[in-house]
Amino acid sequence: MFRAVRPVLLLLLAAIPAVALRLTGTHPPALASIAIFGLAVVAASFVLAWAAEAAEMDISGGLAIALLAVIAVLPEYAVDLYFAHTAGSNPDYVQYAAANMTGSNRLLLGLGWSAVVLISLYVASRRSGRTVKSLVLDSGYRRELGFLAVAGVVAFVIPVTGQIHLLLGILLLAFFAFYLYRAATSDHDDEPDLIGPAATIGALPQLQRRIVVTAMFLVSAGVILAAAEPFADSLVAGGQALGIDQFLLVQWLAPLASEAPEFIVAILFAWQGKGAAALGLLISAKVNQWTLLIGSLPIAYGIGGGGAALHLDGRQVEEFLLTATQTLLGIAILLSLRFPRWAAFTLLGLFAVQFAVPGQTGRYVISVVYLVLAIGAAIHNRKYLTQTITAPFRRTAAVAEAERELVDA
Repeated sequence: MFRAVRPVLLLLLAAIPAVALRLTGTHPPALASIAIFGLAVVAASFVLAWAAEAAEMDISGGLAIALLAVIAVLPEYAVDLYFAHTAGSNPDYVQYAAANMTGSNRLLLGLGWSAVVLISLYVASRRSGRTVKSLVLDSGYRRELGFLAVAGVVAFVIPVTGQIHLLLGILLLAFFAFYLYRAATSDHDDEPDLIGPAATIGALPQLQRRIVVTAMFLVSAGVILAAAEPFADSLVAGGQALGIDQFLLVQWLAPLASEAPEFIVAILFAWQGKGAAALGLLISAKVNQWTLLIGSLPIAYGIGGGGAALHLDGRQVEEFLLTATQTLLGIAILLSLRFPRWAAFTLLGLFAVQFAVPGQTGRYVISVVYLVLAIGAAIHNRKYLTQTITAPFRRTAAVAEAERELVDA
């Protein structure tokens, strides 16, 4: 058993300095704090991701896929909910809650989806000896995409109203609960496909596996809870010390640390020729971000002393608009359950362009580009639109029958 948990122990050793500093109340300089607590978040995130994957051996069906996606982004939630909670008593922190959420969301789609598709197509082309131009998902992902479509459209309420209201948060959390219910009752009966340390842990005898997985969950969650607050605060202080826009530092550095394991797991799946599973994992994570994460922000804000709505300023509204239009394009491209190479390059290119054209005008221009392309892709894939939007609310058999009709049409 020691051989199975050795990678876990090595990563947890890297988190010890952060836990020791938190327990003793020691506050090192901002840049040192970013490194120490950031390393702890990354290390615990990997342990958490491995535990979630190994747990698939004991949790069957679509629920395992949904829970894996939830758990993989818990580190990001810990940081963002801390910002939202603190914003209840310190309005300056509202911008950081918005920054972390929009950054992680755009990173997941612009970089994550694109990288997974391009790697999958490269691997498929190399194996087949011919050029493969599209990654094709099976019909089981129609419902997942439908949930993302509904949540993505509802999310436009945020930039339109300039706030995240408590009622919207409750609605999104209820929709997330419905998503988990549908995942639990779906027909995903495939055997878990584990890789790396998760596979080694998953191969342990049942009792040992459950003990190890439970311990991994508890310890990694404890490390993340201990490191999230000082890591978040150090990002704000570090931006000031370095003369870097604190909003941008929180927007991109925090998500890179918390989502690294999820990206690596998805990329490894893609490299092994399991592109559909890799993209499916990232789609689930996207659903979680638009429902569970955004829905939790006004609740954390209210608990922290804020009101019934988390109000956004002009820059935050622009960031949410840019994030929502990017999501809309991703959904429109995938309506046919085919992700072509040109679309991956387009999403990746637009993600990169946002760094070259900063400022209000740049964000609005890119948002318009996303929206125009999304409308064009939706028109091109219009025969799949109704089926996708209604998929979350239809029985599995009905969705499968409708999918067959679309193929025959």
